[in-house]
Amino acid sequence: MNDLQKLEMLLAPDDPTPAAVAQSRRRLQERTAGKPARGLTARPVRGLRAAWLAGGTGAIAAAAVAVAVFSAAPAPPVVQSGPQVLLAAATVAERSPDSTGTYWHVTITETGLGAAVTDYWVKPDGHWWFRGVKTGGKAMPMPGSQPFSLVGVHLTYAQLRALPTDPAALKAWIAEAETHSAARTSGGPFTAAEQDRATFESLVSLVSTLPAPPAVRAAAFRAISEYPGVGTLGAVPGGQGLTIPPDGLRLVVDPATGRVNATSVYVTADGAQYLIVPPGTARVDAGWTDIPPQ
Repeated sequence: MNDLQKLEMLLAPDDPTPAAVAQSRRRLQERTAGKPARGLTARPVRGLRAAWLAGGTGAIAAAAVAVAVFSAAPAPPVVQSGPQVLLAAATVAERSPDSTGTYWHVTITETGLGAAVTDYWVKPDGHWWFRGVKTGGKAMPMPGSQPFSLVGVHLTYAQLRALPTDPAALKAWIAEAETHSAARTSGGPFTAAEQDRATFESLVSLVSTLPAPPAVRAAAFRAISEYPGVGTLGAVPGGQGLTIPPDGLRLVVDPATGRVNATSVYVTADGAQYLIVPPGTARVDAGWTDIPPQ
C-alpha cells in the first residue's frame, strides 16, 4: 500500500447506515427541487468550511500530494569515517573489471608551489616513454626497460599481478621486500619509522599509479584503512579527503570508483618517494590505453 492509498483509507468515512442513506437521498431530492431539507434552514456556507465542503476531493488530493512530496525528500547525508571511505573503495575496486591495454598511462598534475604536469607510459614488457618539462612537452622513448616500482622495490608486470590479496600479507610482503632492497635515504638505511612510511607509500602506489589487479588494489585499500588515526576532511573535489598521521599525508579517494584521485605523496616511475609541499597536492590520472605516447 502506497502513501496515497494509506491517506485515502484514513480519510474515508465509515460506511453509512441504511437509514442515513435514505435520509441523504431525500435531502438531495429536495435540494434539486429547490426546497430546503427537513429540519434545516438554507444558508450559504462561508469561509474555510465552504472551501472544504465544496472542494473536499481537491483538499484530499492536495494532502496526498503533500504526503508524496515529503516522502520523496532525500535522506540527510551520512558522514563516513576515514576507514569507512577506504573500505568502501576496496569493495568497489575488488568488483571492478580486470582491464588491460597496450600502455599503462599515468599523468601527475601537481598544484601549489612548483606546479607541473608529467606523463609516462609503460608497456607490460617494460618499454616506456616520458613527457615533462625536461623533454620540452614531448613524449620521448626512454632507454632500457622500466619496471613497475614500489618504494625501492622494482617488479615485473607478472610479479605485480602476483602480489598477495590479503591486506596483512600484502603489507608484510612489501615490508620484507623493502628490507632487502637498496632503498635508503641520504642518511643511510631506513629507520623503523622510515620503513613504515615507505610501506605505506607503496600501498598508496598500488591504488593510484600502478596497474595492480582488482584484488590487490582492494587489499591495499584495506591495509591503508588499518593505519591508526586515519581521519576525514569530508567531501573535496575528486572524492573524500583523508589524512594519515603522523605526517598528515593527504589522499583524495573516490569510494564510488575505488580510485585515488589526488595525493600529497607518490612513488615516481623509478621508485623514488616524492612529497608535495603543503598545501599542494598531485592529481593522479592513471589507466590503460591503446593510444601511443604523444
